[in-house]
Amino acid sequence: MAMKIRLARGGSKKRPFYSIVASDSRMPRDGRFLEKLGTYNPLLPKDSEERVKMDVERVKEWLAKGAQPTDRVARFLEAAGVLEKKERNNPNKAVPGKAAQERAEAKAAKAAAPAEEPAEEAAEEAAAE
Repeated sequence: MAMKIRLARGGSKKRPFYSIVASDSRMPRDGRFLEKLGTYNPLLPKDSEERVKMDVERVKEWLAKGAQPTDRVARFLEAAGVLEKKERNNPNKAVPGKAAQERAEAKAAKAAAPAEEPAEEAAEEAAAE
C-alpha cells in the first residue's frame, strides 16, 4: 500500500483549512485517511505558531514505515527540522510567459524599424548623387 502524508482540505469556500493526514495514495484528497497528524491554517500570519501544528513523533513513525510526504508537507517538515532541506530547481520560473515574449518581440521590432528607415534614406541619397 503506497502511503502519503498530505493535506486534506476543510473549511468553507474562500476560507481554507487543512488537516495533515496519513492516507493511502489511492484515496481521494478529502476522503478516507488512516490518521490525522496535524493541521495547517493558511489564513494565519506566517510567523504564527498556530499556522502549522503537527504531532512530530507520529509523523516520524509514518516516515519510518515508508510514507512519502507531498511537496507542501515536506516543506513543513523541513521547517520543523524533521527532514533535511532539499535543493529545489525551477529554471522555467524566471522565463516570461508566451504573451510577454510576444510583446517584447513586438517592442523590439518597433524600436528597430525607425532606426532602419533613416539609414535606408541616407543610402538612397548617396546613390542619387
